Amino acid sequence: MAGNVDLIGRAKVAQKVELYDYMAECMKERVETTPVLSAEERDLLSEAYKNEVGSRRSAWRILTNVEHRAPDDNREATWLRERVETEIKELCGDVLTLVDKLLGSETLEDEAQVFYYKMNGDYYRYLVEVSYGEDRDNKAKKAKKAYEQAWAAAKPLRATNPVKLELALNVSVFHYEILNQVDSACTMAREAFDAALADESPDCNYGVSQAIMIQLRGNLTLWQSETNAED
Repeated sequence: MAGNVDLIGRAKVAQKVELYDYMAECMKERVETTPVLSAEERDLLSEAYKNEVGSRRSAWRILTNVEHRAPDDNREATWLRERVETEIKELCGDVLTLVDKLLGSETLEDEAQVFYYKMNGDYYRYLVEVSYGEDRDNKAKKAKKAYEQAWAAAKPLRATNPVKLELALNVSVFHYEILNQVDSACTMAREAFDAALADESPDCNYGVSQAIMIQLRGNLTLWQSETNAED
């Protein structure tokens, strides 16, 4: 088994060449070996699985659309969509297991707790997208609970903290896309954006925060325009 330093070094090399499957493999072994990560290592873990799952989520959406356009003549698309679905579930299961290990640490700072609870919420949300019936409802409840835990842990953080802002972004998307609660999604996005804008002593990573604020404002504008169109 490689040492922790070797695993992180390998993950960074895999990151540079965008081999996210190898990157995820290294970070998984790192957490299983020593379930305590620095802020940099948390970002590596998140990036690896975000890209691994993200590419499959995009493929799943395309394949689903192909099936819907010609449901009687798309056996190949159905076969591949089901295979991608299985891979998404397996990857999300890996992440949720790793995050449980990381949350078991007794020395977690507020930001780390927010980060991991947010990851829990995110990956349950991704599972909701590829689940059906009662299973879908159960996954949605678990995502909601994880996001609530993250939001409670985020209270001490500054409004411009990137982890807190990304949490607000993702929870508002959850309310919009999964719960179909447009008003609460808009309220959360607006409040997070306004609070960050009013922060007179912004977080040291304000450049990252600004990028997330732009996403919040973009979503808010889109959701409000859709609501106005319906009216």
